[in-house]
Amino acid sequence: MAVKAAAAPGTAILLVTANVGTLFDDTENLQKSWLREFYQSVHTHKPHFLVLHCQEVGGKNYEASMSHVDKLVKELLSSDAMKDYNRARVYLDENYKSQENFTALGNFYFLHESLKNILQFDFKAKKYRKVTGKEIYSDTLESTPMLEKEKFPQEFFPESKSSRKGFIRTRWCICDCAFDLVNIHLFHDASNLTAWDASPSVYSGIRQKALSYVLNSITDHRFERAPFFIFGDFNFRLDLKSVLEILCAKTKMQTVRATDTNAVDKLIFREPENDQKVVLQLEKKLFDYFNQDVFRDNNGVASIPDTSPLDDRRSSTTCQLLEFDKELSFFKDRLYELDISFPPSYPYSEDSSQGQQYMNTRCPAWCDRIIMSHSAKELLVKSENEEKIVTYDNIGPNICMGDHKPVFLSFRLAAGAGKPNANVHKCCVVQ
Repeated sequence: MAVKAAAAPGTAILLVTANVGTLFDDTENLQKSWLREFYQSVHTHKPHFLVLHCQEVGGKNYEASMSHVDKLVKELLSSDAMKDYNRARVYLDENYKSQENFTALGNFYFLHESLKNILQFDFKAKKYRKVTGKEIYSDTLESTPMLEKEKFPQEFFPESKSSRKGFIRTRWCICDCAFDLVNIHLFHDASNLTAWDASPSVYSGIRQKALSYVLNSITDHRFERAPFFIFGDFNFRLDLKSVLEILCAKTKMQTVRATDTNAVDKLIFREPENDQKVVLQLEKKLFDYFNQDVFRDNNGVASIPDTSPLDDRRSSTTCQLLEFDKELSFFKDRLYELDISFPPSYPYSEDSSQGQQYMNTRCPAWCDRIIMSHSAKELLVKSENEEKIVTYDNIGPNICMGDHKPVFLSFRLAAGAGKPNANVHKCCVVQ
């Protein structure tokens, strides 16, 4: 499945984010189907510059599974589907023995043979360097000058004893236009019960603090500012308290407490006028809602019906799931995202036969995102002959891809868009 560069004007860019933690639990089946769908996306969009940002590289049991990472990297670099990409850079944070620095992030950059003018920034020398050959970096990313990597301070998330959350930043220049690419992994919701307790949840505040930290870091005065794309597992969640007020509007809540501590252990929402039908059971790691279709219908952006206990017909009061996706709104002056038209990207079943089924562990949410600065938005070619050439979607909608569906952004870099970095040519060092 060789990829020929698209003939249309402009440079074709494909950005992909994928939490790959579950791929290493089933390398024989799940990883094969994941790669097949990934290669199909490459073949469909034919990028000149292909970027894959991964989180949880090595899986949840990374001590045992990290050895499988090398096989995946070799497959990506040597596959027939990728043979037209004659240059590559791979940065893998595999050093789990260094817990103070370990993020389990992996950045893959592939350059099509037809792409002539691409440079990568050396943060130490403050110079752009020509990209040649294929190179893999791991274990010692802290000393690699071609990126900036940071694990979030422990005090950001005191509940977690061994957080792997952090970010990696690289900077590139194509056709005299420089931009940053940031791989990010933010904190998850440790407990559904805690997330339900307040609106916005305490976890939302933690993610807001961490994302602000990243934005301040990549826009400080150490380097000339550039447009940026941040893509990864943001772990953004729907405002659970508000969602349940709609999903369980006609129910009564039963609280089950632990016998030893009297702490809330479980919430059960029943329809009192419908034979005590259980609509939702909520525990620390259980979100068992009776009808998953509300998260999948119309690509996950369907209206949620406000139904009476004995009548399943839609009433006039409806709301959109995306109305409860509020975490990015705090950053609206600094960040931009294209309209979402795909179902929540997490938490999908890990059963290879259940490509569209969600697990009953968390409320489905758009955790995996591709977000950009307002200046980066101006780099995108909007349309060509009225044909849509910017696509924001997921990969493998009907195929099991693990607990996260990869999300991609395909676009063309507008010629002359943005402000070319005046220092690119005079600082370029050809290796």
